[in-house]
Amino acid sequence: MTRVIALDTDRLRLREVLPAEALEVREGRPGGLDWLGGAPGEGSREAAGLLADAHAAGSHRPGWGMYVLVRGEDGLVVGAMGFQGPPTGGHVEIGFDLHPDARGRGYATEALAALARRALDDSGVDTVIATTTHTNTSSQRVMERAGFTRRPDRDGQLVYTLTT
Repeated sequence: MTRVIALDTDRLRLREVLPAEALEVREGRPGGLDWLGGAPGEGSREAAGLLADAHAAGSHRPGWGMYVLVRGEDGLVVGAMGFQGPPTGGHVEIGFDLHPDARGRGYATEALAALARRALDDSGVDTVIATTTHTNTSSQRVMERAGFTRRPDRDGQLVYTLTT
């Protein structure tokens, strides 16, 4: 039996997405999950595709993939957040997607802080990286509120890090 990793915050449960669920989610189907709005968003579908591809290639490591953000008050998935692969060279990168109706409530900040702490608790990780565009000020604020620090841009993206 596969052990599913879950992290609890004040208002959310971050639950690891299994490869079989990711196959469904990348196609826009719910994958057995109750999504706010009925279906996963584009960013969540994209992340699920990366997880499914990594699993098919044999490079997926449990715990270092995608997590759904399950709202405690009603059990609905309000978005997804996850690692863009297992740690390499002491760092790991996180991306996230939140349903438009769940934005502005602090869910992304709460989840990012929890997932970053989980990564930094691993002996193989000393830096968590998150990137966004220059125009995505909402994501920039999420990273700042979660304790991330702005670093030099990379490939036209804003780079933020959190370190041990």
